[in-house]
Amino acid sequence: MKKKSPGLLLIALFLVFLAFVLFNPGKRFIKSVLLEEFLERNFEPVTGIFHGEEIKPGTLKHYSLIWKDTGIWLNRTILSEKIQQENVLLTIETWSGNNENVLEETLSGKFDQKVEELAKILSQSPKQIYIRWNPDMEVPVSEFPWQYQSPELYIKSFNYFASKFKRLAPRVKIVWGPSGYPGDTEYWPGSENVDLLSITLGSISEKKAVNYPFSDQNPAELLRQKLHRMRFMNKAVIILGSEKINPSNFRGKWIGQIDSLFFKYRKNIYPPADFAVTDRPKLFARKELKLGVYDPAKLLINEPGITTEHIFTDLGEVQNGLFEKKFTEITARKHDVIVTMEPWRDTTGRADPDPLNHLLAGRYDQEISRLFKVLYQTNQTVYLRFAHEMEIPIHRYPWQSQDPLTYIRAFRYFMQSDTKRAKNIRKVWGPAGDRGSVDWWPGNDVVDFISIAIYGLPDNIEDHKKQEAFSTIFRRKVYRMRFLDKPIFITEFGVKGPEQYQKIWLEDAAGILRENKQVFGASYFNLHDNPKAWGKIEAPDWSISRKTFGYFYRRLP
Repeated sequence: MKKKSPGLLLIALFLVFLAFVLFNPGKRFIKSVLLEEFLERNFEPVTGIFHGEEIKPGTLKHYSLIWKDTGIWLNRTILSEKIQQENVLLTIETWSGNNENVLEETLSGKFDQKVEELAKILSQSPKQIYIRWNPDMEVPVSEFPWQYQSPELYIKSFNYFASKFKRLAPRVKIVWGPSGYPGDTEYWPGSENVDLLSITLGSISEKKAVNYPFSDQNPAELLRQKLHRMRFMNKAVIILGSEKINPSNFRGKWIGQIDSLFFKYRKNIYPPADFAVTDRPKLFARKELKLGVYDPAKLLINEPGITTEHIFTDLGEVQNGLFEKKFTEITARKHDVIVTMEPWRDTTGRADPDPLNHLLAGRYDQEISRLFKVLYQTNQTVYLRFAHEMEIPIHRYPWQSQDPLTYIRAFRYFMQSDTKRAKNIRKVWGPAGDRGSVDWWPGNDVVDFISIAIYGLPDNIEDHKKQEAFSTIFRRKVYRMRFLDKPIFITEFGVKGPEQYQKIWLEDAAGILRENKQVFGASYFNLHDNPKAWGKIEAPDWSISRKTFGYFYRRLP
């Protein structure tokens, strides 16, 4: 009797097993590991397009193609039929059945065969096909396996996938698909492999985010804020909806209204020339590093190397003359001055809950005029910073957690109050350097320097050893400014802990300042922070001794 081939027997057993998986609903886990999925993406319908005519709402169907690194693709026929009948937006998700990093798997070629097979199928379509790969990458949740990854890794893997696909199927359009959440620009892969963008009005990822809570109560306003974040890309934007914001209640007039707003501010806030991103901004090279200090106790102001002093002021100090007193004391020492203007408290001590809109309404014109009158009295260089750290989603200052467009208009109003265009005044835009900073960028014409703050704040501020290194924070924050063509001034930095720890941290800081010539200045914050801002937790004390400061100074260029 002739024996059966072991190979044929294995194939037969596999087919029986596969049939069991396919038709046994109780084995969903095995099915999800073994089989690819192709389904209509009803929870993210296409509702419109901004700044483009390639797509007419209602004519583009949205589908999902879910790939597993261990999966078998059995539903190609359905896809082949769909792309013959209609224009298609195809969102590809890559998943791992082995708990591996799907972005690294992409770069290693794990999905190459699937890419080649899909490109061959899509190349046969007479319709327009759009590919959107691993979306919502910027939202800090764990809905998808490519989230919580470094921007560099995502960008590298996106471009690997996109460039390969464009080579194999050149008629297919590649869509970069953030949700439109703060910080999305950190994941921008560059224009070379991107044809269009997409945003989502209520993505499943964003609804789970904590720091910037999602609200779909005003979809028109949500749309405006998300399109504002796309201003650097200079690409058409596909607008995706959700179960609550869909073609039945989406209004085309919203796009027209936003388009009119962009046109209204096209000369300053939305100038095309400013936002045609090159991804390679000009590097400025300093000749000399400006070294400064915020030092109310005047412990370090006379130390070697100090050329600049930092003061914080508000409306009340301008009104009662205290600002002028502090300012002239510094200029009498022949030091340059960093002036951080906090537009909230007047002489009554009351905090204005809405200072940006009140400033735009002209309420503080007299105080602003008086401030500049003081600044005009000196030939020393003045680094003027207005309403700093605006992007942090907290309410320490009333200009935080506000609409970026309102902040931008207020910043421009304030800086353009310099009617003399004084040559000694340098206009400083001062985010902390946190997620989404560039959403508040006010425009090239009103900014001379970008300022960031670098504090070694740990998650548990009771333990100084958990502080991040200066170099780690610096690289992360400067990377976020990569679209902006301006030099850097670190107007605040500091470290807490024992003196020996501070020396190690500052030695690392000195190394970074030596290497990065686009940094024109750095000012140490020689004081503890405001205790009121920390609640029940002890406020960190960043004070350093003259000895430690000298140790730091000797290691600078």
